[in-house]
Amino acid sequence: MSNAAGQAMDEIELIKYAKEGDLTAFNRLVLEYQDLAYNVAYRVMSDPASAEDATQEAFISAYRKLKSYRGGSFKAWLLRIVTNACYDELRRRKRRPTTPLEPVGADDEEMESPAWLTDESESPEESASRSELAAAIQQCLEGLDVDFRMVVVMVDVQGLDYSETASAIEKPLGTVKSRLARARARMQDCLQGYGELLPSIYRLEGEKLS
Repeated sequence: MSNAAGQAMDEIELIKYAKEGDLTAFNRLVLEYQDLAYNVAYRVMSDPASAEDATQEAFISAYRKLKSYRGGSFKAWLLRIVTNACYDELRRRKRRPTTPLEPVGADDEEMESPAWLTDESESPEESASRSELAAAIQQCLEGLDVDFRMVVVMVDVQGLDYSETASAIEKPLGTVKSRLARARARMQDCLQGYGELLPSIYRLEGEKLS
């Protein structure tokens, strides 16, 4: 496959060629989704090394399982594999507990923030406040059970819809909504004091959970 042809391909074509064993096509899919996969793993596990391991294992597994992909959202299909890799890595960590290598937000790690934490027009003081909020959100995420943490990361941080999330974690839509509502309630309690910096779903001002 030539470079020009590769650049012109859409995702469906890339998947088709990758399923036929074209590594160039598969590598283009990796480039498209590696940031998303790593960010989900990092938010869930809060450890760069573990997130890298889970992401690498997920893409190796995705390549091996690619022929089983039968259409639908490729992103959800891939995130299902990432989710399973995260759970596998967390189980391994329980068997060999370690101290996290770096706190989340360390200088050598640049994490993708939710859209509502990004505003290029804000002042340095506002930017500092939002950075503090981002760190607080991650700390609160770490306090959630991993099943709840996973749905918050996918829906509220990465912006997946409920159906994609349900497919990714292989649970019914109702389970996703229930877990998300309970997780948001716990996040609300944890994030008291940040007021207007928070989206409505995390404020303790009488807003109904969405």
